[in-house]
Amino acid sequence: MRGVTLNKGETVDRALKRMKTLLDNEGILEEMRRRRAFETPVERAKRKSRSASKRKKQRFKYTSPAQDASAAAKAAEVKAAKAAKSEA
Repeated sequence: MRGVTLNKGETVDRALKRMKTLLDNEGILEEMRRRRAFETPVERAKRKSRSASKRKKQRFKYTSPAQDASAAAKAAEVKAAKAAKSEA
């Protein structure tokens, strides 16, 4: 169960703000808003596309080109190993 406890001397408004922030960080408010009305398959695809692009931007922001190159090299090695294993 989600909840916040009032700290000593804290106003109710401040506790509500902490609660909303907590729920927003967990994605509960967004899901609640989304479930209020029917979402068509096209709208769902658009929403997923937008969130995927946001995730991709975040990933790109925190990865260096060296990391990308090493990940691509590892993927190529794994692919080659699978191909060799399937041929044998």
